[in-house]
Amino acid sequence: MRFLGFLALLTAASAAVAGEYAVLTTGARLRADRHETENGKVRLYSGTGYVEMDSSRIQAFEAVEDPAPAASPAPAPAAEVSKPAATPAQLADAAAIKYGLPPSLVRSVMSAESAGRQKAVSPKGAIGLMQLMPGTAKDLGVNPHDPVENVDGGTRYLRDLLVKYDFRLWHALAAYNAGPGAVEKYNGIPPYRETINYVNRIDRARKASQ
Repeated sequence: MRFLGFLALLTAASAAVAGEYAVLTTGARLRADRHETENGKVRLYSGTGYVEMDSSRIQAFEAVEDPAPAASPAPAPAAEVSKPAATPAQLADAAAIKYGLPPSLVRSVMSAESAGRQKAVSPKGAIGLMQLMPGTAKDLGVNPHDPVENVDGGTRYLRDLLVKYDFRLWHALAAYNAGPGAVEKYNGIPPYRETINYVNRIDRARKASQ
C-alpha cells in the first residue's frame, strides 16, 4: 500500500539538509550527501552508508543549498557545565532529519520497538531504542549499545527498506519487524499477527502525531 501523504512528509522533512536530492520516477525525493553511477546502478551515499538502485528509477538530481552559517557562539564561561544527554525524542528527530524521514515516523517506530528505552533487550536479542539485532548492527557498522549509534543505524536501516520497497511504507515496516525475507516470501505483509499489529500501531501513531 502506498502513502502519498507519507511521500509529501518525506520531502518536507528533508528540506533543511544540505547535499542533494535524487528525484525518483515515482515523484519522491530522496536526500543524499552525494551519488555515484556505474553499470546502470546509482549509489546514494548518506553518512557512512549508501543505498543502491537502478539508474532508471531516478529522474534527476537536484542540488540542496547549504543552510546559512550559524552565528559565532559566545565565549564559553570559565567553568563549563556538561550538557545533558539527548532524550530519545531528540535522538529520533536528529536521525530522521539526517536521513530525510519524517520525525513522526522514526519516533513511532522507536516507541513500538522499545518504548524509548536505551537498555531494552528483546527475548530474541534485539538491542536498544530501535531494537537492532546484533547481526544487523554489525552490517550497519554501529554499536547497538550506544544510543546515538543505535538510533542512527535503525533509522538508516528503515530508510534503506523504504528505498528497497519503492516507498511502500507498510512493506518497509513489516520488513523491519519480521525481516525482508518474510515480506518477499508472502509478496507483501506476512500473515503474522505480531507484524500486522506492529504495522497498524506505528501507522496510527505517526498519523496522530502529525
